[in-house]
Amino acid sequence: MTYRKILPAVVLLSATVALTACGDDPDRPSTAAPTATSADSAAPPPTSPEATAAATATAGPESTGAPSDEARTESSSPKLPLSPPPLELPPRQADAPSARKVIAAFRAAGLKVANSRDRSDECGPDGLGLGCSELVVTDGIAVYVFPDEGSATDMADLWDGVSYRKGTVVLNYLKASTPKAERPRYEKVLADLD
Repeated sequence: MTYRKILPAVVLLSATVALTACGDDPDRPSTAAPTATSADSAAPPPTSPEATAAATATAGPESTGAPSDEARTESSSPKLPLSPPPLELPPRQADAPSARKVIAAFRAAGLKVANSRDRSDECGPDGLGLGCSELVVTDGIAVYVFPDEGSATDMADLWDGVSYRKGTVVLNYLKASTPKAERPRYEKVLADLD
């Protein structure tokens, strides 16, 4: 006989004894185990193979009385969505150029636009929350497209000295490496863009 077969019976017996001992509290409802009867006294002692087999059949092979990990996980953890909802940015005006179109115009004019990447997710509430519709950054410049001229003007004023605005498009040089002497070339391309 192995300890693994005896352990469930011992755990069940210990739990029964503990619950019986707790039944002495007068303010607590009675939860004591039923008292032994003459039929119970004829049962084999708990260390016999028959008693162990009977306790194992009643309690299960590895039952501890606690809910299983699977049951605990299903009842206690909230159901989370598998992916965040899609980011909804304010639309740019129909007549405004896209940030990609501005970058393409810079490239066509022979201006540096290395390492171009779309960072529009920073426009929304989970990013910087600037309220822009589009944002494309390069190593030399950041191109913001706002949903309206009022928003574009507010941001250009906030970035005074390191930005240029035409309509709803704002060029930002704040974290860019474009030298001041080259900035008018970018601004002219934007100004001439339809």
